[in-house]
Amino acid sequence: MINKTKQDQLLVSLIVPIYDAETYLPKCLDSLLNQTYRNWEIILVDDGSTDKSLEICNSYAKIDLRFLIVH
Repeated sequence: MINKTKQDQLLVSLIVPIYDAETYLPKCLDSLLNQTYRNWEIILVDDGSTDKSLEICNSYAKIDLRFLIVH
């Protein structure tokens, strides 16, 4: 069993694939941003979106450096 102190130090990496998701993306990213566990990184993988998904990703990456964008 991992004690709570050690568990709080574990980095959780989440990968979010994105393709033309501007309608749902803010709700998804807000949900991730509002988690109570704080030691995480979100890897946003943009697969050539033709809508404003990349702009949305960039705006979240400016707000929180734990959002990483991969094109």
